[in-house]
This record gives sequence, C-alpha cells and structure tokens, in this order.
Amino acid sequence: MSLQADFDQATQDVRKLKSRPEDEELKELYGLYKQSIIGDINIGGLSKEDAMSAYISKARELIEKYGI
Repeated sequence: MSLQADFDQATQDVRKLKSRPEDEELKELYGLYKQSIIGDINIGGLSKEDAMSAYISKARELIEKYGI
C-alpha cells in the first residue's frame, strides 16, 4: 500500500473507535491530520509525508488502546 492509502485507511479506522480518546490524544491526532492535508501548521516543521506517517502511527496506537 502507498502512504496515501495507509493514511486514508487510518482516517477511516480511527472514526470507528469503541471509546472516545482523551482530549490530548485527539488534539495530537487532529494536528497531525491538518499537517498532512494542509502542510506546515507548526508541528516541528514536519513534511506532509512525515505527518502522514506520524498520523498513521498515532491512529494505530489509539486503535490498539481503544479498539474498533
């Protein structure tokens, strides 16, 4: 799969979480999402691709923690 396909899948999967993540987790995930879509929004100068990778990792962490 491509990075974009993995990112798209992660955005779909994270919407299916059984429980609502903590506010800090949601803020981090949202920031990475915005960085992935828009570009630099002051998250340490991550490229869109790096932000996508970080988003995928965070989404998988939340899926592991909360289940889908």
